[in-house]
Amino acid sequence: MEIPRGTIKDMTIPSKELGEDVNILVYLPASFSPLYKYSLLIASDGKDYFQFGRIGRIADELLHNKEIENVIIIGVPYKDVKDRREKYHPQGSQQKNYIRFLAHELVPFLDKQFPTYQMGMGRALIGDSLAATVSLMTALEYPNIFGRIILQSPFVNDRVLELVEAFQSPPLVHIYHVVGNQETNVKTSSENDRDFLTPNRHLAEVFQKKSFPYHFEEFAGNHTWSYWQPNLRQALGTMF
Repeated sequence: MEIPRGTIKDMTIPSKELGEDVNILVYLPASFSPLYKYSLLIASDGKDYFQFGRIGRIADELLHNKEIENVIIIGVPYKDVKDRREKYHPQGSQQKNYIRFLAHELVPFLDKQFPTYQMGMGRALIGDSLAATVSLMTALEYPNIFGRIILQSPFVNDRVLELVEAFQSPPLVHIYHVVGNQETNVKTSSENDRDFLTPNRHLAEVFQKKSFPYHFEEFAGNHTWSYWQPNLRQALGTMF
């Protein structure tokens, strides 16, 4: 039996925070109806999640088998490597603006366009590497807006650890966190080769110490879509 496919469409939202029009990808389930309510999953590195992660196909199967709740998936693409770093990196010149864009511009836009659950647990963020980092920092800044996060191999530095240590409301944010056990010498676009595994293990300790609702796993693999893509089925199944 063929699985019904959802639709993926392009939309544009003008952003005062970023001073540009932001193109987004919108996945609507095959059974989409304005009579139902939907959770939101917002992906930074959005085009990558649809292209390399095949997140739409995975959602089709999980929804068809009734393994996850109704969800609309939003992909927010980056323009180029420089744009990605400026918006996602903890020291990026536009990171604060990008976080405000997600919370104050994108969410209200989506809530007007679609029948969403307008509460923190009705909205999730997902990202890989730096996109995971900005997703985490967004949820820590706005835990009443974003109640769930999926972190695939986040970039973790002292700034990220400090923010998690200082966070006052762990029960508000449910976290799914994975990293590869081979991520010890990752080539990055703007820094020297970097150990992702050790700081992610430290981050896991902090999450557990502070009693976040939390799932952590180390997969057998490295810092690539070859491993993030197969993990998406479990990530969506766990968080939705």
